[in-house]
Amino acid sequence: MPQPPAPEIDLDVTRSWLEFPDPAGEVSEDGAEQVVRCDLTWLTSSWTCIFGRGCQGIYAERPDDGCCTLGAHFADEEDEARVAEAVKRLEPEHWQFAAEGAQSWTEKDPEGARKTRVVEGACIFNNRPGFAGGEGCALHGLALRERRNPLELKPDVCWQLPIRRTYRTVERPDGSTYLEVTIAEYDRRGWGGGGHDLDWYCTGNPQAHVGTEPVYVSLKPELVELIGAQAYEVLAEHCDRLVEARRELPRKLLPLAVHPATLLAEKAARKKR
Repeated sequence: MPQPPAPEIDLDVTRSWLEFPDPAGEVSEDGAEQVVRCDLTWLTSSWTCIFGRGCQGIYAERPDDGCCTLGAHFADEEDEARVAEAVKRLEPEHWQFAAEGAQSWTEKDPEGARKTRVVEGACIFNNRPGFAGGEGCALHGLALRERRNPLELKPDVCWQLPIRRTYRTVERPDGSTYLEVTIAEYDRRGWGGGGHDLDWYCTGNPQAHVGTEPVYVSLKPELVELIGAQAYEVLAEHCDRLVEARRELPRKLLPLAVHPATLLAEKAARKKR
């Protein structure tokens, strides 16, 4: 039986941030240098995906969908084309809605943006509980069978969640500019105004902060894809130091370094011992 929903933390909490010049020397399209900005509080948290292990789903009436109820919007044509290549390799034994997908596995939202089709209340690639070919994302399952990372086959928004990458052009006092690439928590607000109406959401919920590794370790492939291998190494070095400091000096470390949901999850775990 799923656990009763736990209270989520506030959306606005004190956080630690790290900024550093992109070590790869990447520049924006207009030639501005690039700076990477990362939310260390999120990346050193103990969040982990608990789909099928206590996830309540974003809507109470569909707890088994996880965050797949609405379908996935494509980032661009390249994103859709990459998914299309993967769809060609999906077999009916592993894709519950293969027959529907043969007709069309994409659709447009009311604003005309292209996305994966919703069938019987959720994404067409979401195999429902009881399906003999396996529950969950059919594309994710295909990647595992092919011994590939799921980010190679799934829509960008699916494998990036719950990491949010944003861009901002920053002007310095001398008039020069740089492109700020921010890596942060994809909280409810990342979904737009509708995010506040979700019945349950994982990033701020202690129930999902039960990972055995911090986010910067468990989601290393995704972070490397988002900021590059060199930038990841810089990030990981700082995160390693922060995690080690907390382990050795827990009472002296400033509390802003630790995600509140992780703290609550740890407190709950101690009570069970």
